[in-house]
Amino acid sequence: MTGTATPTGTRHLDQGIAPDRYARGWHCLGLERRFTDGKPHSVPAFGGKLVVWQDSSGGLNVLDGYCRHMGGDLTQGQVKGDEIACPFHDWRWGGDGKCKQIPYARRVPLRARTQRYATAIRNQQLFIWFDPEGSAADESLLPPELPGLTSGKYTDWVWETEQIEGSNCRELIDNVVDMAHFYYVHLAFPTSFRNVFEGQQATQFMESKGRPDVSGGYGSEEFFLKSEATYYGPSYMINWLWTDYKGFKTEVVLINTHIATGPDSFTLQYGIIVEKPEGMDDETAAFIGQKYADMFGQGFLQDVHIWKNKVPVQNPLLCEEDGPVYQLRRWYEQFYVDVADITPDMTDRFEFEVDTDKANEFWQDEVAANLARKAEEDAAAEAAADNEGADPALMSGT
Repeated sequence: MTGTATPTGTRHLDQGIAPDRYARGWHCLGLERRFTDGKPHSVPAFGGKLVVWQDSSGGLNVLDGYCRHMGGDLTQGQVKGDEIACPFHDWRWGGDGKCKQIPYARRVPLRARTQRYATAIRNQQLFIWFDPEGSAADESLLPPELPGLTSGKYTDWVWETEQIEGSNCRELIDNVVDMAHFYYVHLAFPTSFRNVFEGQQATQFMESKGRPDVSGGYGSEEFFLKSEATYYGPSYMINWLWTDYKGFKTEVVLINTHIATGPDSFTLQYGIIVEKPEGMDDETAAFIGQKYADMFGQGFLQDVHIWKNKVPVQNPLLCEEDGPVYQLRRWYEQFYVDVADITPDMTDRFEFEVDTDKANEFWQDEVAANLARKAEEDAAAEAAADNEGADPALMSGT
């Protein structure tokens, strides 16, 4: 049912249909080092697959994964010189998308050209430009370089990948404005929450502290977090995090990036680097980096569990504290329409700050009740344990 309400006032969910195109812009395929071993690599993307390989000059090339001759899977081929050779008939394709050689043929057909993707390296990661309209890559829209990344300021990347089935990637984008889920899903009090959308950037500013009544996620009453997270285009977020745990302060950079593999599936990747504390050896710094990767990775898995068990909602029923969901979705829509159809309300500056006072007042009371109940349960369990260990003769009074 597509309606939102019946004559009796019952509201119905409009689940809609997934977009019939993929987002225009720069998409991250992963860390550059993953693709520099001289072998072809398969990357599921945009309803098909891509082949990625390094040529003799060190450049990374990306083509559609299927040979235009008879449909062979190029990701199962070989790198021969600068070309990727199809395993079916050895047609050899260059990084410019042109067939360079057919070993058994006198000449290469003039129309022997396949889909290539412009590439760029940012923050030690490989990006490709995708546009259903076929526009030239716009390098001005690439995300910024992280200062200090190549000078040893940070630990090496800890990089993880998750395949998400049954969810459109917009579910991930909606989190940008979702203040309340940080309490219920990530186990923290969001004490300050603000959004700014402008052009091709959408930013979330948040401050939070952990909940003392739970563990896991961001749940620890001694964990304080300040976060500034910006999407640069449709799929790549840089999240600057400043943490304070028991007085130990750390700067963390979290990359959250995804690429659609189908209308209802995407590959989620996230990477962590941690600023090396002055005087700390590399091994200890790497250990801290892995710990933060584990923690924030657990946070992503908490979201994944929700996505796998919810339905899409085109007409969410909102309260004021839910934030600018519809405005965010309007911003996101710019990547799914032709450039000529982008309207000012998709790109004009928009700001919104959520009043977190009412929410935190309720949550503090709820947490206090949880702690009191746990204290009663612990006391009862301790008393029961003491009784089990008591002398039966003393307990009977004889």
